[in-house]
Amino acid sequence: MDERYSPIDVEREAQAFWAQARSFEVTEDPSRPKFYCLSMFPYPSGRLHMGHVRNYTLGDVISRWRRMQGMNVLQPMGWDAFGLPAEGAAERHGVPPAQWTYDNIAAMRDQLKRLGLAYDWRREIATCRPEYYRWEQWLFTRLYRKGLAYRATAPVNWCPKDRTVLANEQVVEGRCWRCDTPVERREIPQWFLRITAYADELLAGLEALPGWPERVATMQRNWIGRSEGAEIRFPVEGFGTLTVFTTRPDTLMGVTYLAVAAEHPLAVAASAGRPEVARFRDECRVAQTAEAVLETMEKRGVDTGLRAAHPLTGRSLPVYAANFVLMGYGEGAVMAVPAHDERDFAFAQRYRLPVVPVVVPEDYEGRVEDLVRDGAYTGPGRLVDSGPFTGLSSQEARERIVAALADIGAGAGRVQLRLRDWGVSRQRYWGAPIPMIHCAACGVVPVPDEDLPVVLPEDVVITAGGSALAARPDFLNVSCPGCGGPARRETDTFDTFMESSWYYARYCSHDNDRQMLDARARHWLPVDQYIGGIEHAILHLLYARFFNKLLRDEGLVGNDEPFTRLLTQGMVLKDGTKMSKSKGNTVDPQALIDQYGADTARLFIMFAAPPEQSLEWSDDAVAGAHRFLKRLWGLARAAASRPAPADGAYDEAHRALRADMQGLLDQALRDYERYHFNTVVAACMGLANTLQKLLDETVSDSGTRLLREGLSLLLRLLAPIVPHIAHRLWQELGFGPQAIIDAPWPVVDAAALKRATLRLVVQVNGKRRSEITVDADCDRAAIEARALEDEAVARHIDGRPVAKIVVVPGRLVNIVAP
Repeated sequence: MDERYSPIDVEREAQAFWAQARSFEVTEDPSRPKFYCLSMFPYPSGRLHMGHVRNYTLGDVISRWRRMQGMNVLQPMGWDAFGLPAEGAAERHGVPPAQWTYDNIAAMRDQLKRLGLAYDWRREIATCRPEYYRWEQWLFTRLYRKGLAYRATAPVNWCPKDRTVLANEQVVEGRCWRCDTPVERREIPQWFLRITAYADELLAGLEALPGWPERVATMQRNWIGRSEGAEIRFPVEGFGTLTVFTTRPDTLMGVTYLAVAAEHPLAVAASAGRPEVARFRDECRVAQTAEAVLETMEKRGVDTGLRAAHPLTGRSLPVYAANFVLMGYGEGAVMAVPAHDERDFAFAQRYRLPVVPVVVPEDYEGRVEDLVRDGAYTGPGRLVDSGPFTGLSSQEARERIVAALADIGAGAGRVQLRLRDWGVSRQRYWGAPIPMIHCAACGVVPVPDEDLPVVLPEDVVITAGGSALAARPDFLNVSCPGCGGPARRETDTFDTFMESSWYYARYCSHDNDRQMLDARARHWLPVDQYIGGIEHAILHLLYARFFNKLLRDEGLVGNDEPFTRLLTQGMVLKDGTKMSKSKGNTVDPQALIDQYGADTARLFIMFAAPPEQSLEWSDDAVAGAHRFLKRLWGLARAAASRPAPADGAYDEAHRALRADMQGLLDQALRDYERYHFNTVVAACMGLANTLQKLLDETVSDSGTRLLREGLSLLLRLLAPIVPHIAHRLWQELGFGPQAIIDAPWPVVDAAALKRATLRLVVQVNGKRRSEITVDADCDRAAIEARALEDEAVARHIDGRPVAKIVVVPGRLVNIVAP
């Protein structure tokens, strides 16, 4: 056995063994429980960063551990390959985005292989390949025929720099999530998926996901935003009827104005005769649109000059166009009750509109006006100054007011969603083409199945923003599938979240060129363990749950939810902040692997912090991880140099050490189940300390047997974390006959934990003074007597009377002698 640990050689040999043995290529095996472990696939930016290393190491440790437990483990890898970054980088370098992307995939694949990740590379997918997005196009045409995909002119979030539409979820504090440009509001034709049709099921399904962090479930509930309330219709002279939705119909008698979005048809109509309304609408076109921003921005508006009539009292109410009303939420109009809504209150104060309180706390006895002198009262209570509803509780008033509105045809109870249908059109080139054709005679026609995929030209060099497809006659011009006349293809491409919403399923049927999914998907799905960042809680994870239900309803999968258990790993920090090129605090994983080896990187990642917490980078801790592996090598080398021991039983001292080992094994096995991998590593270090004690003592058959048993346990515990060195040392020590990846997972010897004797610490007045050895079945009285007889204990008591003796079973005795 080599004297020095050479990680480059060890890792090269182990990876060659796995490749030759095709160790990680799996097929369906009904005789073993399946385990599908998946880490969110990367965008092929060109190089791995430490966040990638942490994410993929976590998934690999879990996969290898489950494999050693006897499960049939699927762990694939692929590439989320479409998107704007490729266009930007390709434009800068003067090459087609396809070339830039494929070159990056090749480079990153090599880096992932250097980490020793147990992937079934046969299943590798890239979402920019026609054989992948063909099936996405195929599904879209079916959704179109079912009415779940549709085209509509709608107000959208527009990024003027990227010149594309953004989903609501892609607007962060009023700015584009990719380039940080302020977002504008525009109205253009868009393709949508009707995710709102699944809103109730998406909400209910969260209750069936106990393996998800509650934080993620809460974020999705809030985003879907199911609210129960009422639809109320206000007549507007010179316009018609203005419909609003409110969750507080009990406050209807306190309405003092109505507000509409700048894009609302009422505001459009009013702007024709009022220049100030037209100017305000123009200003709102470049306003920030995210709801979080609208809540905190200055509330501004303009009187449209139109007046609405209160549906129950007939009172005249002014109608304002306001910057805090979103056309895409509800009806694009709100009834304003300044006394009971903070936003309405702020707007009323600015424009000197009446504030009329109609709800007070149940026990309120002061003047009604004083309740809202400095701000709105937003809680429930009892109604005041509300005509026939005065004195009712808020709940009673909701029911009675909605009934009164229904009686006159002015309203009804309704459920409202914060969730909007998913806009999937993007006005960019590097994305999957939307498989629709525009014909002057036939209208919009889906591309027939036999003509799929609609292939994206890959020889395009980006020279300007927007979609390059409209400038390609060979792509644009086509015959209509319906009438055969001249037509043109849709030039918008899919939002890249379309591709990442179903990739987990395609891995199962990766080589099927006749079906989107086959029976293998039903075998492997749902994913048992999914791993990725918390930043994907709303975007990717909600869309993937929606897509899974679309696949289910097409009969392609049998599961309701795509991911049974979700692990959201923390960030990798350096100097207390997230690693970032702009901050100059990044660490190159490749340089780390070249210097110390992949196992050192993996060990540091797993030991530095629990998976869900942020990990602080430390050069010293990395060096410490490498020292431990060199120490492990030394322990194995020393054990390998010993002669084979004779068979026999352990002597008493080694039985006690074996009990220590089994205790550490028990701790490590429990921590694996809880994903407390940092304490797994700590237990392994403790086990290494015990093995060192055996090496330091005089050589004996009993000690050598225990040394080899302990090394067998230690290597198997470490194999999922540092697989290369574990593979090599398992071979060097002659364990087997199989490789360690196929070795059985260790189990605790419960009998070994039952010691014949126990070592107890003895304290006097809380300070450690001695240790005593007692029989494991010794009763309390005998333990107390043995402690009092101890010479060192007697010396520290010094004849003082003993007030109390505390015995902590299996641990210590504390004698209180004031």
